[in-house]
Amino acid sequence: MARRWTNTLTPEDVTPEAAFWNRRQIIAGMAGMGLASLAGPVRAAEGDLEPNSWDDVTSYCNFYEFGTGKSDPKTYAGRMTTSPWSVKIDGLVDKPGDYDFQQILGEMTIEERIYRFRCVEAWSMVVPWNGFELADLLNMAGVQEGAKYVAFETLYRPEEMPGTAYRVLDWPYREGLRLDEAMHPLTLMATGIFGKPLPNQNGAPLRLVVPWKYGFKSIKSIVRITLTDQEPPTSWNMANAREYGFYSNVNPNVDHPRWSQATERRIGSGMFASREPTLMFNGYEEEVASLYAGMDLTKQF
Repeated sequence: MARRWTNTLTPEDVTPEAAFWNRRQIIAGMAGMGLASLAGPVRAAEGDLEPNSWDDVTSYCNFYEFGTGKSDPKTYAGRMTTSPWSVKIDGLVDKPGDYDFQQILGEMTIEERIYRFRCVEAWSMVVPWNGFELADLLNMAGVQEGAKYVAFETLYRPEEMPGTAYRVLDWPYREGLRLDEAMHPLTLMATGIFGKPLPNQNGAPLRLVVPWKYGFKSIKSIVRITLTDQEPPTSWNMANAREYGFYSNVNPNVDHPRWSQATERRIGSGMFASREPTLMFNGYEEEVASLYAGMDLTKQF
């Protein structure tokens, strides 16, 4: 078993807001479609790493339902209605049903916490996510014996999502995890950033954060979670299985067919800055490598 990672951060550990939004940019990985190399989550001991600005976090986003340009989500996501919001939890669970978002938070047996992770979008940055472990939500619904995978779906509301007029992907956006990945304590259901509710363009009101995987695995604006015994279809894998596998773990030893993933570039450092080595599993090899023991990660990528 992997050593269980324990979150010890509290709201008191978060950088004061005025300092947070004004400190200089740090680490980033940015290549091809923003999916090439993304740096990993930050441990509590690395809390002195300086975060990117609010503008960076909320203005450079991948959310194709609002357009493929990095600024499109901020421009158009304001039209998305996020209240009321419910999440259907179904499949191999004891208590299937439509869960109101506030009900989900109200029934959590633990207090919502602060996690200081590097963001896993089309860049890397230190972001204090508000949220709770996905495992807590799955345990609340009651995982039945036989469940092996967790499938997710994003909201699909064409009248509010202009990007869905283009068949870039097969809507609605879908993602999935193996059950042991979903139950890992690093797998987060994020409800906010820096103590504030998630902006629409960042996946309001509820999104997944899987910090050892490439950013497209961290599905936004979730409306359905299904427990199943079959590997679920996922959007990028359906669109191009040769380039995007089901697992999508950060692995510098496996090149994307169109670019290397062995190195990454820091955001704000300029196009001619030296690149840095990409870390296996985004730097969380010690915590998650045992999940993939015995697998050929060059084939099961």
